[in-house]
Amino acid sequence: MTQLPETFCDQLLDFTLPARHVRGRMVRLDGVVEHILSAHDYPAPIAHMLGEALVLTALMGGLLKDEAAQMTMQAQTEAGAVRLLVCDYRRGELRGYAEFDSARLAELGANPTLFSLFGRGYLAITFEPGTGQRYQGIVPLEGASLAQACEGYFVQSEQIPTLLRVGMRSDHRGTVIGGLLVQHLPEGEDSRPRLQLRSDNLDWEHVTILADSITHDELTDRALSQEAILWRLFHEEDEIRVLPGAVLTRGCRCSVEHYHKVIGRFPPDEQDEMRNEAGKIVVDCAFCSRAIELGI
Repeated sequence: MTQLPETFCDQLLDFTLPARHVRGRMVRLDGVVEHILSAHDYPAPIAHMLGEALVLTALMGGLLKDEAAQMTMQAQTEAGAVRLLVCDYRRGELRGYAEFDSARLAELGANPTLFSLFGRGYLAITFEPGTGQRYQGIVPLEGASLAQACEGYFVQSEQIPTLLRVGMRSDHRGTVIGGLLVQHLPEGEDSRPRLQLRSDNLDWEHVTILADSITHDELTDRALSQEAILWRLFHEEDEIRVLPGAVLTRGCRCSVEHYHKVIGRFPPDEQDEMRNEAGKIVVDCAFCSRAIELGI
């Protein structure tokens, strides 16, 4: 039997524990997160928050089976230091951007809480399948981290007990962020209704105890394969099924062709209002910090 190569960085790894009715996903972002964060000179608290959001977006977006589908995470508020946070995933492509108030952020110190960054904000998770109906769930931005807020989304919007863990490290080699998602599906995957899990379910309790033992160092160790981490966590289980997922890249749609289509929907008089002093329409892409001049 051919053995698959191990996965380390910038690739999703799917796994299931069939006897426990559990599925999960791991990811460790290295070069991809560096590429995305380098588009803007983010202060450390914003870079940390955006990095966590990118890992969570990869973990949740990887749940989509349709290659044309897209998952978007967005948080927006007028009361906090962060005005806007948006990340999305499509076909293994990740992108993300954060807009913030520098003066407010400076008042918060080196390690601001989620509440001080956003205030009483809300988190919107949107799944757009290639075919079928768009679905969006909106939950309060509650908890000590974005990961906890996303756990709340799965419980409130999808009734799926979920554990999410994220770890981040910055060193001379750059930033690396790892994440683990574990879910209990008592009624199977997609073909049957999912029922909310009882709090006394022993299978789920057992798996969460094991999964919660994952360490920050394991999540961020570039030399440690994701398969090795799963073996450490669940080696006493009867069976662990693993399947390498999508290879991740930084993706952006800021092509001339794309913006031609967008701007072309506006009437000529509105297009004229968009022109600069030189008579050109220039579009600034917030995601990759690139100015694109359109020949319109």
